[in-house]
Amino acid sequence: MLITMLSGLCACGREEEKGSVLVYGSGDYTRMNPAMDEHGEINLLLFDGLTAHDGKNQVIPGLASKWTFDEASCTYTFYLEEDVKWHDGVPFTAKDVMFTIEAIKDPENGSENAANYEDVQEISVLDEHTISFRLAAPNAAFLDYMAIPVLPEHCLQGEDMQESDFFRNPVGTGPYRLKSWDEGQAITLVRNEAYFKGAAEIETIVFKIVMDDNAKAMQLQAGELDLALLTPRDSMVFEDNPDYRVYRMKTSDYRGILFNFRNEYWKANRDLIPAICYGLDRQAILDTVLLGHGITAYGPLQRNIYNCEEVEQYAYNPEKARQILEEAGCIMGEKGFYERNGEEVGFVISVGEGDQVRLDMAQAAAQQLQEIGINCSVEIPVRVDWERQEAYLIGWGSPFDADDHTYKVFGTDKGANYSAYSNQEVDRYLTLARQTDDPEERGKAYDQFQKALAQDPAFAFICYVDADYVADARLKGIDADKVMGHHGVGIFWNITEWSMEE
Repeated sequence: MLITMLSGLCACGREEEKGSVLVYGSGDYTRMNPAMDEHGEINLLLFDGLTAHDGKNQVIPGLASKWTFDEASCTYTFYLEEDVKWHDGVPFTAKDVMFTIEAIKDPENGSENAANYEDVQEISVLDEHTISFRLAAPNAAFLDYMAIPVLPEHCLQGEDMQESDFFRNPVGTGPYRLKSWDEGQAITLVRNEAYFKGAAEIETIVFKIVMDDNAKAMQLQAGELDLALLTPRDSMVFEDNPDYRVYRMKTSDYRGILFNFRNEYWKANRDLIPAICYGLDRQAILDTVLLGHGITAYGPLQRNIYNCEEVEQYAYNPEKARQILEEAGCIMGEKGFYERNGEEVGFVISVGEGDQVRLDMAQAAAQQLQEIGINCSVEIPVRVDWERQEAYLIGWGSPFDADDHTYKVFGTDKGANYSAYSNQEVDRYLTLARQTDDPEERGKAYDQFQKALAQDPAFAFICYVDADYVADARLKGIDADKVMGHHGVGIFWNITEWSMEE
């Protein structure tokens, strides 16, 4: 089933490698910058954080072998592994950790992750293998956030943290190191023989760039890929084929319509958003676009222990949607769409290029909204314009602490708040929730956060998507029970335990 040559992706043939090469169907990368950017599947292979997450998404040791917390001073102290080297052979030290977190916190660098560390008031390097962080206030998610990949100070000191060439030639401490990058074609990683947790089984991993979803399925069938995340429809083709294994994995990854509150349209029509929420038949979208592979969505924490079901879930109700529109003064026009103050009610949903599932969702949602009298359409812009677009088919979600992908996504002026959403009650309860580690108190705060968000929606939530991975049956070690994150990220969490049977 597998091809004998990598068609230029690797100098050796598959037979010669004897199963030591894994070819993964990947999206494209312009850089690998885990400190500045939100996510990237390849980061787990190249880098490590002080902490990590296990198969149940619980915090475990990473580059730090242990840690302590002094409640009186609100200080975490991390004790680092002492036998770790960067891929270039330079020893890893506490100074690298300090450099990384300071770079993320520096507003000049524009990191999407800055909100996760805004409570850090002082960083102290106690010795080469000990570092402490004093926080201004408790942050229950801090250990989760210390899973952020650490970057090497000796490679990046004085460099531009957005533009440095390092992010196209990265040096990490992870189980794999970069061998080559054929731009737009493939990124080839080779096993880090000196990895401090033990060398991985698989020798070479090729991230083959395949932007088209259908092409991934065809290349799997042709033996050109060993593993890929497919659309539900494409994954069905492999269901009964013994040469493959299909993994339908739960995720915390939701989709919804983001409203851009910078745009003048929503400044005038924000009160119509509940009508949009009631006008979406989420189950129909889930069934037709995802073939039922997921669950309908009403909020950002449905895969989290702090989910609150007692919120307005905006169950499909086109009559109520029309009622809200008419009570707001909208009048049905001659073209079959409501008008308000002489202007037609309607907006455009932007969709990122190359994501067929999001495009299908957006088109289905637009059709449903047209049926209730809102002239909604869909566009695929050349580039995403967060400042001026009216709406976007967004995806977010974290399988980790409830603070992740809530505080920085919905908090006023936070790094991942691309909608420019602002709600004082949301801010208040998100802050209360992160500042206590008492589960009961956190639960109360997150309940209030979710109720406030539902009353004043930032998004029209649609559904949570399953991650449908298809793999060559020879590939062993994938954790089928792991709950994946945004974009299905997380499958490589235990990559050192994977193997390719001959």
